[in-house]
Amino acid sequence: MTARLFVSSIPYAATEFSLKEHFDQAGQVVYVKIINHKETGLSRGFGFVEMANEKEADEALKLNGKKFGDRKIWVKLARDSEDYKTKGDAAC
Repeated sequence: MTARLFVSSIPYAATEFSLKEHFDQAGQVVYVKIINHKETGLSRGFGFVEMANEKEADEALKLNGKKFGDRKIWVKLARDSEDYKTKGDAAC
């Protein structure tokens, strides 16, 4: 079963290919997506990396706080979109 990771503080000049190469040291990378701004197409500095299994995801989590390009990246397990849905308006 694959494991999806959220990666932030990605250098703006990074490509999905370079991010994949960086995470390859932890194991098999199945999917990489850097999120771009809708209007400009420029990187927003975060994205997702999907590892082939939980063991490799655990290895990839060790890259948290390590240098990638000229920045330290932050890596954590991605939450499902269901986690973001609210069950009512708590801000009232």
